[in-house]
Amino acid sequence: MSDGPLSKLTQIPPSIAAVADYEPLARERMSAQAWAYMAGGAADELTLADNQAAFQRIRLRTRVLADLSGGNTHLSLFGQTFAHPIFLAPVAYQQLAHADGELATVLAASAVQAGMVLSTQASVSLEAVAEQAHNPLWFQLYIQPDRAFTQALVKRAEAAGYQALVLTVDAPVNGMRNREQRAGFCLPKGVEAVNLRGMQPLRGSAAPSGGLLLGSALLAAAPGWADVQWLRSLTRLPILLKGVMCAEDAQRALAEGVDGIIVSNHGGRTLDGQPATIEVLAEIAAAVQGRVPLLLDGGIRRGTDVYKALALGADAVLVGRPYVYGLATAGASGVAHVVQLLRAELEVAMALTGCRDLASIGAERVLVGAH
Repeated sequence: MSDGPLSKLTQIPPSIAAVADYEPLARERMSAQAWAYMAGGAADELTLADNQAAFQRIRLRTRVLADLSGGNTHLSLFGQTFAHPIFLAPVAYQQLAHADGELATVLAASAVQAGMVLSTQASVSLEAVAEQAHNPLWFQLYIQPDRAFTQALVKRAEAAGYQALVLTVDAPVNGMRNREQRAGFCLPKGVEAVNLRGMQPLRGSAAPSGGLLLGSALLAAAPGWADVQWLRSLTRLPILLKGVMCAEDAQRALAEGVDGIIVSNHGGRTLDGQPATIEVLAEIAAAVQGRVPLLLDGGIRRGTDVYKALALGADAVLVGRPYVYGLATAGASGVAHVVQLLRAELEVAMALTGCRDLASIGAERVLVGAH
C-alpha cells in the first residue's frame, strides 16, 4: 500500500487491454475521498452494480458471410456529424482525478473525435474548455434556483460555441451516497464548480414543521415541466432531457418539444433500487419511435455494451466513470485510450454480427434475457 496517490502514467502499458483495467490503476492514483465521489453510488449501490450486470444478461446473434464493404460507425445528430456513437458524459469536478481536469478530457475527445458533454459543475470554465475543443461540445445544465443566473449560463454556453444543451432532470436533490459520507468527502482547496461563481444562494432551505426535505424551499425551487418551456424560450440550441427512465416521461418530453432524450439513472448516484438503464431502453424507444435522437448512459464498459444499446433503440451512448478512470491514470492519453478501446470492440462486434453501419444494428441482433 502506497503512502499516497501514485503518479500518473506517461504512457499506456500493454497490460491495459480493456476499459476495466483502468479502474484499479485509477484508484491507486486518487485520494480516498476523490475515489469515493467518482466511483460511488447511492445507498447500497445496487443500481450502480446492475447498470453493468444487466448488459451481461444480453447476448449477441452473429451473422456470417455478410457484405461489410464501405462499413463505418458514422452518425449525424442535430446536423452535427460524429465519427462514432461514443460520447463523453458530463462528470463534475474532474480536477479530482487529474490536475488538468476537463482540459485534458477535451483534448482527448478532440483527438479521438468523440462528442463531449461538459458538466455545469466542471472544475474548469466552460469558455476555457471550448477554446481547447476541436470536436462538437454540448453543455449539461442544471436549472438553478437562481433562474437569472441560469439564463446567463445558457447565454455563456451559446456564446462559447456549445451546440446543444443537456438538461439533467433526475437530480433535484442529491442521493444518499453512503460511500462519500464514510470517506468524509469534501472538495479540496482549489477545486470548485467555477461556472457557478456568483450565483445567489438559496435561502430558507429548511423544511417547515421539523420536516427533513418535503416542503422545503429546495424542492419548491426544483424545476418542473414548465421550466422546459422556459428554457426553450431562452435558446435555439437543441435541448436533450437527461434522466428519463420510463415511457410516460418520454412521451411527456416529446409533447413539451424536447429535441432529444437521454435514458439515464445518473449512474446509480441518485436513487438506489432503480432498474438498469438498458432494461428500460426498449420501452422508451418504443414510445419515442425515432421522432428525436435517443441516447443512453450507465454501465457501458465494453464495445459490445455500446452495440447492445444501439440494438435496443439508442442512437448513441455516453460513458462516464470509464473515461474518468483513464483520466486519473494517464491524463488525456488515458481518456483517449478508453474511447479507442470501446470503439475497436464495437467495430469487431459489428463485423462479427454482419453489420456494416450503425443503422444495421437492430433488435434482431440481440437476445434479451438469454442465459
